[in-house]
Formats: sequence, C-alpha cells, structure tokens
Amino acid sequence: MYYGVFFRIMSSPRTISFRIAPEKVDELDLIAKSMDRDRSYLLNEAVETYLREQRRFAAMVEEGLEAALKGELIDDEDVGIMMDSWVRNRARKKGAKAGAVRATA
Repeated sequence: MYYGVFFRIMSSPRTISFRIAPEKVDELDLIAKSMDRDRSYLLNEAVETYLREQRRFAAMVEEGLEAALKGELIDDEDVGIMMDSWVRNRARKKGAKAGAVRATA
C-alpha cells in the first residue's frame, strides 16, 4: 500500500488543454474560490468522477451482456410494470414534499 502512495506522489501530472466556454470557466473559478481550491483541483476531481462513472457503466453493461447470454432477461411487460411503479413512487414523493411545504408555510 505504501508503494502505491509513493508512486502516486512521484508520478508527474501531464498538462492538457481543451476549449471550454468562458462562462463555464467563470463558474468553475467561483466554485474553486468558494472551496479554497484551484481550478486544476476541480478539473482533476471532475475527470476522476467521470472516469469512475464510465468504469461503473462499462461493468454494468458487461454484467447485462453476460446475463443475456445466460438467458437471464426481464420480459418487456415486467420492465413496463417496474417503470410505472417508479413513476408512481416519484409522484407520491413529490406530492408529499409539496404537502410538507404547504404545512410549514
């Protein structure tokens, strides 16, 4: 474990450049200032989050493909039922929040 930390400290970061809208840079700088960090820190955090999410997504796709090869599929009708229940639950939660807001107003 110590070796891994040592390696990260010793590896030198590379500089890259890309185009980004000026208003996004301004917003990024505001966030960085509020966090007492620099722009590079936030961009590195954003890239790490993006890469982690892409790895997670790729693993889920792989898992789904393996399940499909084994014949472990969900019928489209069952998927529709699940999605309908999610929509109903979300609407119920929004209704509950709206009721709570009215009760406190």
